[in-house]
Amino acid sequence: MPVTLNHTIVPAADHRAAARFFASVMGLEELPPAGRNGHFAPVRVNDQLTLDFMAVPEPEGHHLAFDVDPDTFDAILARIRAAGVAFGSEPTRPDNGRIDHPLCPRGLFFKDDAGNLFEVMSPA
Repeated sequence: MPVTLNHTIVPAADHRAAARFFASVMGLEELPPAGRNGHFAPVRVNDQLTLDFMAVPEPEGHHLAFDVDPDTFDAILARIRAAGVAFGSEPTRPDNGRIDHPLCPRGLFFKDDAGNLFEVMSPA
């Protein structure tokens, strides 16, 4: 069996709100609460991976990067703009409003309230 990533924990001040925000921007499915007493707010990324948002007292942001096709990128960018979410082309400037990513033809970064930095990259 090959090694695959099943899930990862994403720290948040409010795990349900963070999961809802991420799922809405990315166009993904927010799953029902999981874990003991519902302390995880999972978001289905693909058939093999969930991001499990978990409330912690002092969340430290993580960097999570995603490859997407051009149509998915366009849809994410449209949702980001419609929601008024700041985005940018560089990890140190995730609010410059640009998509000229340094590693791919189009890409962007955006942050959530806990300081998690999400990166979305498209080949065209």
